[in-house]
Amino acid sequence: MSPTATAAENRAAGQETATENYLKAIYAHTEWQPDPISPSVLAGRLGVAPSSVTEMVKKLAAAGLLSHVPYGPLTLTTEGRMRAIGVVRRHRLIETWLVREMGYEWDEVHDEAEVLEHSISDRLLDAIDARLGRPAQDPHGDPIPSAAGEVPAFAAVLLAEAPAGHEGRVVRISDREPSLLRTLGEQGIGPGTLLRVERTASALTVVPDAGEPVGISAPDAIWLTR
Repeated sequence: MSPTATAAENRAAGQETATENYLKAIYAHTEWQPDPISPSVLAGRLGVAPSSVTEMVKKLAAAGLLSHVPYGPLTLTTEGRMRAIGVVRRHRLIETWLVREMGYEWDEVHDEAEVLEHSISDRLLDAIDARLGRPAQDPHGDPIPSAAGEVPAFAAVLLAEAPAGHEGRVVRISDREPSLLRTLGEQGIGPGTLLRVERTASALTVVPDAGEPVGISAPDAIWLTR
């Protein structure tokens, strides 16, 4: 294989990785809330310059993966959504596999999955899925899409919006802050934990089943059953 061919293949692989990262970020933004993502928010989430987002948005729209009007929000087309769901499925199954089979903690898997999700084959992914028993949620509670693109739905309320006295089990905890996951893990709080919400004028606390009150510093990162 010539160096020129190798360079071209590397560029194509890099472009595919970038496309998948953009689609996944757009999809994830609206997974737990209804407001579409703006180009500026997307740039911040991906850690890239706004000009880079503008260029990529044009490419995704031209490829039929994205609907967008200038200065407006970004919306995935049906094809774009299915592509995004495929990436999300790979990411979340890899995270689950790393925790259950490889000894990783739930706050350590996100970055590993970010790398592996772009290279794992469909055959290996399905083997992992089967070995894990076709799980419906990853270690953080995020739904794992099926191979057919079906996404489990969970009725949930954001902790920040839950009224005092609300009782519910943790459905999902955002994995964007590993330090939060470590803290909650030390406090015995994770998906499935039953919590009761308590509020005062200056603080929000939760009381785990048969436990002591726990102050929550990031109530916008935790979802409970309704």
